[in-house]
Amino acid sequence: MAETRPVGILGGTFDPIHLGHLRLAEEMADALGLSEVRFVPAGQPPHRAPPRSAAADRLQMVRLATAGNPRFVVDAREVRAARPSYTVDTLADLRAELGPARPLVLLLGVDAFCGLPTWHDWRRLFEFAHIAVGERPGTAGLDAAPAALRAEIDARRAVSPGAAAGSVRFVATTLLDISATAIRDRLARGHSVRYLTPDAVLDHIHLHRLYTQP
Repeated sequence: MAETRPVGILGGTFDPIHLGHLRLAEEMADALGLSEVRFVPAGQPPHRAPPRSAAADRLQMVRLATAGNPRFVVDAREVRAARPSYTVDTLADLRAELGPARPLVLLLGVDAFCGLPTWHDWRRLFEFAHIAVGERPGTAGLDAAPAALRAEIDARRAVSPGAAAGSVRFVATTLLDISATAIRDRLARGHSVRYLTPDAVLDHIHLHRLYTQP
């Protein structure tokens, strides 16, 4: 019998990947009954400054961080593509590969979700996937959401999470106040980042002398 459980997609620059990313993916997989979570490192992120580390290093760090978790899958398509990494294109590719009926769920933290209207062709994301938002206790959350996004949420309340795409769902997740920016800053100052990112990732960072300069 063909697999029908939803597939989660977690994109990002992962510069570097850290325990906040991994915990979000784990909790979303449990809460939403995901068959897998695909980690999709951005190759050429168009919405921000170029990543500090090369795409090959970021991809390898994601592979190291996710090894051993059978629900975590690394998807290198954006790194391999010789073009800017737009999430809407990645979701369209996945929809074409997995067929029209398999639910896809784009996993976002609340901060990224509030910035969704700045993304390329953002309303079309809902054509290809649901969006699940990890809400962090004690944060302002959707208070910072722009009006266009609030209107989109209201318009999608009637979409069933059992459909293949189109709904927005909010999931309470554990607060892990970890950021890649803070990790890079600590490394540049020679400070420890142990227990913020997996040991295998930290070994790769030290071996290749990543983030040693501010």
